[in-house]
Amino acid sequence: MSDAFQALTRRMLPLAAAIGFAVVATPAFARGPDGIADVAEKVIDAVVNISTSQTVDAKGGDEEKSSPPSRGNKRGANPQLPPDSPFSEFFDEFFKNRRGGMGNGNSPRKVNSLGSGFIIDTDGTVVTNNHVIADADEINVILNDGTKIKAELIGRDKKSDLAVLKFTPPEKKLTAVKFGDSDKLRLGEWVIAIGNPFSLGGTVTAGIVSARNRDINSGPYDNYIQTDAAINRGNSGGPLFNLDGEVIGVNTAIISPSGGSIGIGFAVPSKTVMGVVDQLRQFKEVRRGWLGVRIQQVTDEIAESLNIKPARGALVAGVDDKGPAKPAGIEPGDVVVKFDGKDIKEMKDLPRAVADTAVGKAVDVVIIRKGKEETRKVTLGRLEDGEKPIEASAKTTGPAEAEKTVTQKALGLDLAGLSKDLRTRYKIKESVKGVVVTNVDAASDAAEKRLGAGDVIVEVAQEAVTNAADVKKRVDQLKKDGKKSVLLLVSNGEGELRFVALSLK
Repeated sequence: MSDAFQALTRRMLPLAAAIGFAVVATPAFARGPDGIADVAEKVIDAVVNISTSQTVDAKGGDEEKSSPPSRGNKRGANPQLPPDSPFSEFFDEFFKNRRGGMGNGNSPRKVNSLGSGFIIDTDGTVVTNNHVIADADEINVILNDGTKIKAELIGRDKKSDLAVLKFTPPEKKLTAVKFGDSDKLRLGEWVIAIGNPFSLGGTVTAGIVSARNRDINSGPYDNYIQTDAAINRGNSGGPLFNLDGEVIGVNTAIISPSGGSIGIGFAVPSKTVMGVVDQLRQFKEVRRGWLGVRIQQVTDEIAESLNIKPARGALVAGVDDKGPAKPAGIEPGDVVVKFDGKDIKEMKDLPRAVADTAVGKAVDVVIIRKGKEETRKVTLGRLEDGEKPIEASAKTTGPAEAEKTVTQKALGLDLAGLSKDLRTRYKIKESVKGVVVTNVDAASDAAEKRLGAGDVIVEVAQEAVTNAADVKKRVDQLKKDGKKSVLLLVSNGEGELRFVALSLK
């Protein structure tokens, strides 16, 4: 028995004794349903480890330190345990011995990593996360019995962080798992995660569905299942099962200050996975539908300005001249509330719905224009850049250089007509029409909404403006009408549009 293990045993005894009393007092049902063992036994052979190797430049530093929490654990990298963990001493010695033969030179070296995956077809087709195999020079699949087989990459999708691999099956028959319906998941439902945490081999953990449709700002199609089933480094790409043994998610990310599970894990829902995997197997790439619009969130202020109750939908801020929406008659200022029969409750729902729709399909798009619903027929194109959320750019709110053009004040803004000098100063294209902002009061709502010198106001309350007097006249009229806010259509120098609602108080 090693000194480290004896030390670990001595340090664990008080903890074990303390826990022993608690275990006696814990009801049996708190451990979860009895069916977990049956499910694990049935599907465990379909879960595989993904081993990758990559040649890196030693001068580039230790990339393990910057790997994301969900990334497959690098061999040779010590798991990130809390400083006072009773396991620290044991793992320090264990990983020190594993690193044994590694040199410290500056020559290129191979870095190995381990993640997880699962077999979906007995022909050797495996699903995993894209980030598990990203930049890999060689990929191997390790079966539950330890058999190691070289695999090839069939296709990957960075937007959903999924990848499909293929390997030649050994003589024995493989175990494959089926996808379940993630749309039927309920909050509090029991789920089972199986993967390869900390490179320790197949591990089973259980928990419940904590939330659905989580957006963690990792990509344009975020729609994660949140679970408290323990998911750690190396679990990436592993399956999340329901109690019927069906895959209802692919474990992808965690939120953790230490790299270990704190009960907040995220899985790509099976409904998304199935569509992506089918296309990767068929085309070796994902072909998503494209509407050809730039969109932004419908805030309460924007909804009030557009007379939409309750606030909902995706506000069209710009239309691509070469996109499918243009010939269909969709315009900036339209609010998409339904797409191909699916309700668009908020901005992020539209990119998901469009991306999940087949290229070339003719769909009905329900919009609200000036308070009235209209239906437009759109034949989708193929996604290139896609529907992008509008991000306001940070600009200076300080005074501009001395300007000869007469300016007027409104909404905390200094406004002027577009002259040749102002176009040159703010690099505004000739195609951009409207009233230019030359200064923003730092204490105004406009500054908070990130309007800045060089922005151009194109419309006020969906009416075009050509000079500063037009803006002031429209704002004064809205105040008299008792409106609480005014909706501005704003362009940057390049002609990219966005809507901004400013308070009239």
